[in-house]
Amino acid sequence: MDGKFQDNDISKIVDADRAHVWHHLTQHKPFETGEPRIIVEGKGMKVWDQKGVEHLDAVSGGVWTVNVGYGRESIANAVRDQLIQLNYFAGAAGSVPGALFAEKLIEKMPGMTRVYYCNSGSEANEKAFKMIRQIAHKRYGGKKHKILYRDRDYHGTTIGALSAGGQEERIMQYGPMAPGFVAVPHCLEYRAQWDLSGEEYGRRAADAIEEVILREGPDTIGGLCLEPITAGGGVIVPPEGYWPRVQEICRKYDILLHIDEVVCGIGRTGKWFGYQHYGIEPDFVTMAKGVASGYAAIACCVTTEKVFDLFKDDASDPMNYFRDISTFGGCTAGPAAALENMRIIEEENLLENCEKMGARLIANLEALAEKHAVIGQVRGKGLFCGAELVKDRETKEPADEKLCAKVVAECAAERVIIGVTNRSIPGFNNTLTFSPALIATEEDIDRITQAVDVALTRVFG
Repeated sequence: MDGKFQDNDISKIVDADRAHVWHHLTQHKPFETGEPRIIVEGKGMKVWDQKGVEHLDAVSGGVWTVNVGYGRESIANAVRDQLIQLNYFAGAAGSVPGALFAEKLIEKMPGMTRVYYCNSGSEANEKAFKMIRQIAHKRYGGKKHKILYRDRDYHGTTIGALSAGGQEERIMQYGPMAPGFVAVPHCLEYRAQWDLSGEEYGRRAADAIEEVILREGPDTIGGLCLEPITAGGGVIVPPEGYWPRVQEICRKYDILLHIDEVVCGIGRTGKWFGYQHYGIEPDFVTMAKGVASGYAAIACCVTTEKVFDLFKDDASDPMNYFRDISTFGGCTAGPAAALENMRIIEEENLLENCEKMGARLIANLEALAEKHAVIGQVRGKGLFCGAELVKDRETKEPADEKLCAKVVAECAAERVIIGVTNRSIPGFNNTLTFSPALIATEEDIDRITQAVDVALTRVFG
C-alpha cells in the first residue's frame, strides 16, 4: 500500500463507513464492536485493506468481476479521456464508444448482431424478459409469455430477476414473486436426480426441461433463461449431451434461448463466452461484471437480428418498438472502459492464459482432494472453479455451512481471499469458489491452493 491514507484518515473513514454505509450481503450487528473491512488499494491480483494487510484476491473483486486485475492505468485513462469529451447522453442517441464497443463485441459473438446497453446484470436480464414478454403480446396474443429458469441458477436481485432465480435463500422474504416464471430441474450430476451418468445424464436433464414445457403447454412458453455454467449455485458445468439437447428443444417448441453470461462472459471460462464451449446459438446473451472488469458500470443485452427485427416490423404501430430506457445505459465510461478491457485481453493473450491457469487450478484442487476427504468433487472451466465439501464421500452429505465459511476465514488468515456459496441453496451452501483474474500466474494459482490446503487442515484435520 502506497501510504496515501494516514492512520488518522483511515480511522475517520472507518468511522464514517460504520456510521453511514449499508454494505451488500452483510449482517451489520458485528460492526457495533468491530470494524468493517475496507479495501483501500488494488494492484494486479493483490488488494490491501485499511490496516495495510495485503491479500491475494482469488475471486476477482469478491463477485467475479475484475477480469484483467487491478490498477490498469490504460483503462482509467480511457475513461478519463472519454468523460472529458462526453460523459453522458441518453441512450435514445448513440455515442462513439458505444458504437465502437458494440462493433467489437459483436465480432466475438457470431450470430448475434445487436447490443442494448444498461446498468447491471440484473437489469440486462430484465431487458431480455421484457423483450420476450413484448414478443408474446405482438405475435401470440400475450399467451406465450412464460419464462423457464433452472434450479440453482441465479439471474439478479430485482423482483423480476429473483422470480427467475433457482436459489431459495435469495428469494426468501421477498415474495410474492412475479407470475409467469417456471422452474426446470438442475443438471448437477454429482447431485443426480436420475440413475444415469455422463452424456446420458446430460440428455436426461435436458429432457426434464421438455417435460416442464409439455406440462405447462408449449404455446405458453416464450423463453428459457440459463447460465452456461451455474455460478452461485455451486459452479455446475453441464454434462456432455446437455446443451445440444437444450438447443433442440428450444427450436422444436419455438422458445427463445436466453444465456446469462453475467459471470462467465468476457473470458472467465477460457473463451469469450461460456456458451461458446457448447456450439449453441442463443437468441439473447446478457453480460455485465467482466465486460469492463469493474472499472466502470456497464451491462449489455445482446440479441440476434431476428429478435431485433420483431421490434421494427410495423413502423406505423406506435407501440411496436422496445419501449424501455436505462438511464445509466447512456454513460459513456462503460463502453470506453470495455473497449480497453477487451484490447488488454486480446493483446496479453489472456484467454489462453485463462485456459492454461485454469487447468493448473483444477489439477491442484484435485490433488488436494486426494489429501482431504472432505472435498467431494472438483469442477469448473477456465478460471472459474469450485470444490464441493462433504461430510462423507459415500453419502455425499454436505459439509456444515459454518465449517465451509471457516475455511474461507482460514484462507483469509493466510492472506488469500476465496469464496463460498452462501445464502443460496438450503443445506447446500458448501462449495468453495475460485475465480482469480485472467492474469493469474502459476505462482498465484499455487499460492491459492496452498492456502486452501492449510485451511482445510485447520478446519477438518
